Amino acid sequence: MKSIARITGLMLALSATIAFADENPLIGTWKLKSYVIVALATGERANPFGEHPLGYLSYSPDGRMHAIITADNRVRPRGALPEDEERVKLHQTMFAYAGTFTLDGEKVIHPVDISWNQLWNETDLVRSYKVNGSTLTITNPPSKNPKDGREEQGVLVWEKVKASTQ
Repeated sequence: MKSIARITGLMLALSATIAFADENPLIGTWKLKSYVIVALATGERANPFGEHPLGYLSYSPDGRMHAIITADNRVRPRGALPEDEERVKLHQTMFAYAGTFTLDGEKVIHPVDISWNQLWNETDLVRSYKVNGSTLTITNPPSKNPKDGREEQGVLVWEKVKASTQ
């Protein structure tokens, strides 16, 4: 009798996860295609991580997510361990974080558990999103550029990674 109850409980849990995956267009792994910063007053666009940044964003059916992005043409350390100057340049050309996620209309909310920037931990990163076929566009809320004070907005375009056939 206990076995039947366990199996029933497992089936209910799995069906909820499967239903969540079927209803959620973000589930899966996405590869970064572009990352631009748009100056809101002028429409000027900049590529803070270069023309060909690298990155992956994954959303799993259990409600977890993780993201990592690096700039193109990153410094390659001269030795097995980066020297302090190299380490600074490497840190300046990447970001990564992980946590959970929820959807709220056209917004995805990332409560951050762990990140490259300790200030992001235990905060909610709220982003707008749109899915169009196999393309996901995530737009950050407007913010002030710390260098020049201009209002700007980050726009990241991702492409869905097809399942491996191996």
